Amino acid sequence: MAQELLNSFADELASVTLEPATGGVYQISVAEQVIWERKRDGGFPDAAALKQRICALYFPDKAPAHGGQKKTP
Repeated sequence: MAQELLNSFADELASVTLEPATGGVYQISVAEQVIWERKRDGGFPDAAALKQRICALYFPDKAPAHGGQKKTP
């Protein structure tokens, strides 16, 4: 997933950091804002869903690199 994000947001992300944890923690945050949390969001995200959330919050004019289309008004 980290590599997928780096590939999709190469110009926008400075780095991706993996932090070990215990107790089934799986959380993805951007600038300390939780984008995905395994328990809250019902499991693990697929790459497309995760990229869509990041684009919606931080890069609304960028279509996700997986081929998703930007919505037009």
